[in-house]
Amino acid sequence: MIRLEDLTKIFRTPNGDVVAADRVNMEVPEGEICILLGPSGCGKTTALKMINRLIPPTSGKIYLDGKDTSGLDDIELRRNIGYVIQQIGLFPNMTIEENICVVPRLLNWDAKRAANRAAELLDLVGLDARQYLKRFPKELSGGQQQRVGVIRALAADPPVMLMDEPFGAIDPINREIIQDEFLKMQSEMKKTIMFVSHDIDEAVKMGDKVAIFRAGKIEQYASPDRILAHPSNEFVADFVGADRTLKRLRLLTAEQVARSDAPITSRSTKIDDARQALSGAKARIAVVIDSDHRPVGFVTAEEMTGASGTVRDLAHPLPATVPIRADLRAVVSEMFAQDTMWLACTDDQGRFAGVISQPDVTAALQATYARDRNTPEKLEAS
Repeated sequence: MIRLEDLTKIFRTPNGDVVAADRVNMEVPEGEICILLGPSGCGKTTALKMINRLIPPTSGKIYLDGKDTSGLDDIELRRNIGYVIQQIGLFPNMTIEENICVVPRLLNWDAKRAANRAAELLDLVGLDARQYLKRFPKELSGGQQQRVGVIRALAADPPVMLMDEPFGAIDPINREIIQDEFLKMQSEMKKTIMFVSHDIDEAVKMGDKVAIFRAGKIEQYASPDRILAHPSNEFVADFVGADRTLKRLRLLTAEQVARSDAPITSRSTKIDDARQALSGAKARIAVVIDSDHRPVGFVTAEEMTGASGTVRDLAHPLPATVPIRADLRAVVSEMFAQDTMWLACTDDQGRFAGVISQPDVTAALQATYARDRNTPEKLEAS
């Protein structure tokens, strides 16, 4: 959907030429999010702004959906690209509805269609349309304004979105919430997005691909997992951090690692039967579930040896559970907090969904390293 060929920007200054982007080549497949990442002054924002011609390129080509954009006038080009900036840029004298409908009105949408689109998008980001449509930006919190800024860029349903540190000015709690909402929206809309960030954690969470910039050039362009597991050089390794293995925990969920066939039992099960089931499964712990299939405790094979009665007599309460959709960083954090080597996982209804252990997490990371070594990923940029 987006292809850059030898894209270059040279700024002429009294002190000489400054190369802000140096023959950048990359492709962003349709429906993917590409994060442009790097230190200040590395050229990532310049590359982004050349795509919608806020900064004219010195040389090189930009293709959108296979078409050379140099043949389009600025207005036509920008109406087909959603643009979101850190400063939000809402018009203070317009209502939220009017802000969202700016581009649809320029495209001559009728008033009813534009109003319906505004209401639909507000609902999509968790803002009640009946409550917010007629408000002005100053009546919204910073996080709410940022959500409106994002959906305004989506109002005319553009195939491409450019986002320049869109969540950078938001406090960490609201940033996580808005990131999650945006990823839910993206899972439905499948826009092609280029997204400037300075935050490696945000890049790992949000990106299908990440381009690491330095001095106007791309040092590495690959999936977040590959960049963290196999940085291409010392600069990339230093930039993503010495804790890059821990950052990789965000890329896997408990669902991908948990053992869904872990032994379970009920509180009313006879101890003899539970012990035999554990022996057959070659396991030492069984999760105790209630009548609704919710995990409520656990029992060990050692404690059942020589005991009689029912599981209820020996069961221990679970220290905690984790959602099966949680990423491994959250899982490991909970394990450390509870001083345990394993946790029971639950589905969206709170029912038992499996067991995850610290050795399972370690094995998952090791498997990814081995897979990467055996099947090197083709890089799509230089």
